[in-house]
Amino acid sequence: MKYRTIGTDPTTRREVSVLALGAMLFGSVTDEATSFAVLDRYVEAGGNFIDTSDNYAFWTDGGQGGQSEELLGRWRRSRGVGDEIVIATKLGAVPLAPGTSYTDNPEGLSAKVIRESAERSRERLGLAKLDLLYAHIEDRTVPLQETVEAFGALVAEGTVGLLGVSNHAVWRVERARALAAAAGLPGYEVLQYAHTHLRPRTDVPDALFPDGSLAHAGPDLLGYLRAEPGLTLVAYSPLLKGAYVRPERLPADFDHPGTPARLAALRDVARETGASVNQVVLAWQIGGEPPVLPLTGVSSVAQLEENLAAVDLELTPEQRARLDAAH
Repeated sequence: MKYRTIGTDPTTRREVSVLALGAMLFGSVTDEATSFAVLDRYVEAGGNFIDTSDNYAFWTDGGQGGQSEELLGRWRRSRGVGDEIVIATKLGAVPLAPGTSYTDNPEGLSAKVIRESAERSRERLGLAKLDLLYAHIEDRTVPLQETVEAFGALVAEGTVGLLGVSNHAVWRVERARALAAAAGLPGYEVLQYAHTHLRPRTDVPDALFPDGSLAHAGPDLLGYLRAEPGLTLVAYSPLLKGAYVRPERLPADFDHPGTPARLAALRDVARETGASVNQVVLAWQIGGEPPVLPLTGVSSVAQLEENLAAVDLELTPEQRARLDAAH
């Protein structure tokens, strides 16, 4: 395994494995025995960066989520896991009532929600301190100052370490960070967005992102990361939920004339290296500029093994240039 530092403050920064493990469906779609087996193998391989959210996976049973955090808490207790494993969670997107969705009825990012949701997550996970806590989705009904101050208070109290943000417009991230800096408070240091080798259209709307652009790490976000080297990008859905090997799963926003050339470049490099296309995608992210921490969700140990092997796949500068340039 390889590792990278997230965060800049010596009191809160952590060394995390370059391959993060997503626990979104653990405890719901993925049964407990399989989830535990995947977690055990990930840790055995040197992995120490596990990602969840307080609303996972509300859509599987029409509830409000919590299954993933609860399973991770049971796994931690049964294995005697301590703070050597970094667990990241998110808040702000729990549906306010069963049978509803965060797209139209989210808990949001008020000071009250942030405090109460963080406490619930600590209890479920069995943690005295949340290593990394994200603002999951935007809440434009609450002043940014209130959100920034509420997160900062948790860090000051020692119940949260690093702060992160997901699925926000880049200007909102920068404004929040500027407000935090001006107030002498900790700001967002880890950014979690969808990112993969294929490039999506950014004008395709969906229920959560009407302008179609907020969830993906586009040129503006990547440029922001290059200008702010203290920030880290964690990439969710790097393998497009299996679409690289099952093209029928390719999301609609990737159905455009640029996709075939990007796929062809990936397949060429896969043939040259003897690796799978999925492994090439992950290796391209891990060794890129700016470097990216891919966050992969798996439903079996076999899928995990394929992903773990990508950590040691070294692409040549020429291969990387071809992958970057394909369009």
